Amino acid sequence: MNYEQALSYIHGMPKLGHQKNLEYMNRLLDRLGKPQRAFKCIHVAGTNGKGSVTAMIGNILISAGYKVGMFISPFLEEFTERIQIGLNPIPKEELCSITEQVKKEVDYLNGQGIYFNEFAIITSIGFVYFARHNVDFAVVEVGLGGRLDSTNVIDPMVSVITSISYDHMHILGNTLEAIAFEKAGIIKKSRPVVVYPQQEGVMSVISDVGKQRNAPIIPVDIKNIKEVSLEIERQVFDFTFYDKIYKNIVLHLSGHHQVLNAATALTCIMLLQKQGIDIPDKAVYDGMAHVRWPGRLELVRRRPDIILDGAHNPSGAAVLSDAIRAYYKGRRIILIIGILKDKAVDDILSNVCPLGDYIIATAPDNPRALLPEELGHRAFKYCKNVVYIEGINLAIEKALEIATPEHLILICGSLYLVGEARSILKKYNE
Repeated sequence: MNYEQALSYIHGMPKLGHQKNLEYMNRLLDRLGKPQRAFKCIHVAGTNGKGSVTAMIGNILISAGYKVGMFISPFLEEFTERIQIGLNPIPKEELCSITEQVKKEVDYLNGQGIYFNEFAIITSIGFVYFARHNVDFAVVEVGLGGRLDSTNVIDPMVSVITSISYDHMHILGNTLEAIAFEKAGIIKKSRPVVVYPQQEGVMSVISDVGKQRNAPIIPVDIKNIKEVSLEIERQVFDFTFYDKIYKNIVLHLSGHHQVLNAATALTCIMLLQKQGIDIPDKAVYDGMAHVRWPGRLELVRRRPDIILDGAHNPSGAAVLSDAIRAYYKGRRIILIIGILKDKAVDDILSNVCPLGDYIIATAPDNPRALLPEELGHRAFKYCKNVVYIEGINLAIEKALEIATPEHLILICGSLYLVGEARSILKKYNE
């Protein structure tokens, strides 16, 4: 099996969806030697911020000298980004060999009438890879929801729930409380849970599940965060957790929400310390300072400034809008946007389109993408300077053609779009 064949097999499975229970996932992992039991885990669920928090925790543990696996979704430019050890994506040849190993067991279980979706296959590959290389820790990001997610077969030292908002309502439910219940499904008996600041109803649901499972719930208190300086490429803040104070933590991720994500990750780290894990202060500072999370308020070019952001739901779009207004107040903005048609398109547009002086509607290379003409028509409500262009490469060409050095070009609406744009802009910068 070569790399193309491995990807064809993985992507040929039924797409991400809910399972009735995790019995089948456990049966597959049993046949693979129970790899999920070979390493310590941190489990991260939520609507927005999962990837950033995963990266922060992973970087700090790496800086402390541990061998760390990270399981993330989705990827931006290359599928292998989803499964990493020490910030290095899984080698393609090893992805192929493990995929063959997983396929053999899946085929056996298929013969017994047991079937799996794409994400279950990817999760199994990730766990086998981590076990094969004897990682000390795996920081595991949930794919969708939590309660029935394929990753929810691990027994984490700490569970983390990031910002919860509306997304995937056709699967997770139409209220924040219903979505919170699915996310809270990762809570394990007697295991501590760190919770990003949430709306009252969401926090109530999480607290109830925690009580049922005798799991300590540790909410992040914004009063324990002191922002020292907030700039587009560098933020500095202090954080207090009980009697411990970290002063002047440097973070090279943009936006106030990333400071909240950092406080969430730091709380997780401090709970690991309380469980006897040796994580020196220097590792905390170094790990945070080295975190990079592509495609999230990422400044990739200057004059004109170009920012990439994969916000693909209303909450993410609102956070993006607030950050752009804070960092680029008064700047003329060219907005390149592409959105999947199964997202809350109008709610996303209402947040980001008012930023644009000129809007280029395009589409990511994805069968679920909304056609540029339709997107442009809906964006016209917020800005009268709208064009639609098929293909992100031509959209970027157009933006650079009309931009002055003082413009901001903002590319957003979908991680698929941002991943394509990032690859194209690398060529411009070479």
